[in-house]
Amino acid sequence: MDRVIEKKTNTPKRIAIAAGAVVLLVLLIYNLLFAEHTSKLNVDSERVTLGSVQNGVFQEFIAIDGSVEPLKTFYLDIAEGGRVEQVYVEDGQTVQEGDTILKLSNTTLQIDFMTRESQLYDLMNERQNSEITMKQDLIRKENDLAEIDYSLALAQRKYERNKMLIEEKVIPQEEFQASQDEYNYLNKRKTLAERSVKQDAKLMDDRLRQLDLSISRMSANIDMARKTLNNLYVVAPITGQLSTLKAEVGESKGAGENIGQIDNMSGYKVSANIDQHYISRVYDGLTGTFDFNGKTHQVEVAKVFPDVQNNTFKVDMQFTSNAPEGIRRGQTLQMKLNLNDGGSAVLVPRGGFYQSTGGNWIFVVDESGDYATKRNIKLGRQNPNHYEVLDGLQPGDKVVLSSYDSYGEIDRLELK
Repeated sequence: MDRVIEKKTNTPKRIAIAAGAVVLLVLLIYNLLFAEHTSKLNVDSERVTLGSVQNGVFQEFIAIDGSVEPLKTFYLDIAEGGRVEQVYVEDGQTVQEGDTILKLSNTTLQIDFMTRESQLYDLMNERQNSEITMKQDLIRKENDLAEIDYSLALAQRKYERNKMLIEEKVIPQEEFQASQDEYNYLNKRKTLAERSVKQDAKLMDDRLRQLDLSISRMSANIDMARKTLNNLYVVAPITGQLSTLKAEVGESKGAGENIGQIDNMSGYKVSANIDQHYISRVYDGLTGTFDFNGKTHQVEVAKVFPDVQNNTFKVDMQFTSNAPEGIRRGQTLQMKLNLNDGGSAVLVPRGGFYQSTGGNWIFVVDESGDYATKRNIKLGRQNPNHYEVLDGLQPGDKVVLSSYDSYGEIDRLELK
């Protein structure tokens, strides 16, 4: 009779497939656990820049360009406008205080001055004529008063004599009454005449005082007008070198217009514009250095101008000692302005890596020098030469400083 034949489940084919799967799984697990997954890039060691991390003094400073300027400059602004009539000094010449630089002419000012002078002379003549007329009137009234005094004296004697005679009944009553009336009349006239003389004298004094005040005011106005005319002569306020003179004979100049400047050549200062980012950290007394003629010289911030223009603010610096020999106005100096007194720190040289990493990581070279691996770091302050290392690097570490722009997501550089 027929027998059912059992089908074999573990065939050689199935065993082989299972074994292959086990091997594949083992390889996958090994790869996940033990294999190296870092991305690598072969780099020519001659095409990268290496640097060493080291301990040092971190001096925070900024590089600025300063311009040499005279210690003191006086700008020549015209007080009164006019036409340039004559130029006495050429641009670049040395002038002494009080020297005339140029002369302007202004017909309007000259006519105004002459008119005021004429008005003053007219007022002085009026004062003189008024004084003469009023004194003549006063003298005439004083003469009238003298006549009245004389007549009154005669009338008084007559009245007193008639008074005695009327008591003796030698003269009639009418004659006595007439002498009495005349005496009283002349007394009243004398009183009125004296009052008139006093009033005229007071009026004369008041009138003359008013005229004197008017003359004084007009004289002051003329003095001002004379000074205005004198302003048509532009003179040197200080001794120094005339520069940037902008005036030609026949040219018209407006009031307040600048025509040049005079530089005091007894000393120099350095002016510089600094990025507004540092405005809170720059103050009087900060020091800086620059090289000139093979020597290092020091300057000190003397004045900070807080106004910000074009994203910069201005400072004036003075030399801590005498100005370097041979330095000239207008020269540009490359200076280092120190923002602190310096202190010990771990330093890494500046390089192009910072633009790619933002200072968050860097490639550190292995002791063998064969490769460099990525390492997270933390940087602090910086100056034109170094970054301050806060974490992730130790003195003696070698790092790749050049740009990382072409490395992409590479974790390891093989230095060949």
